[in-house]
Amino acid sequence: MDKEHPNIEVLKRLDLTNLAASAEVIAEDFVWHYYNPKLPDVQGDYVGLKGLQTFFETIGKRMKGTFKVNPVSITPMGDEFVVVHVIDTMVLEDRKMELDAVVVWRIVDGKIAEAWDIPGVNTVREVEHEAKK
Repeated sequence: MDKEHPNIEVLKRLDLTNLAASAEVIAEDFVWHYYNPKLPDVQGDYVGLKGLQTFFETIGKRMKGTFKVNPVSITPMGDEFVVVHVIDTMVLEDRKMELDAVVVWRIVDGKIAEAWDIPGVNTVREVEHEAKK
């Protein structure tokens, strides 16, 4: 049986719904880089565990609690990087939508040191609202 890459094991210990429980895998000087020209008030760098919590709280409020991250693939790149493809789903301005995003994680000495969150803002897909019964 193939052994899983150690950086993937680190990422599997990251719980985006309970970041405080994941503190041991996040470096003290961790930086979350978020690029999204469609959300300029959210775009920027978030530092440390507190910064990452602030980012997800801000996104959660902006999307009225509908924001979900749905992993599609995870690929280690060498000894330091892991690239994750996700499909994010949300309701924004009363529009249900989904979009592809890539997060590049940098892992050093078993801790997440940095991440770049790059959403595909030019290829957002509107999703039909579910029919009401």
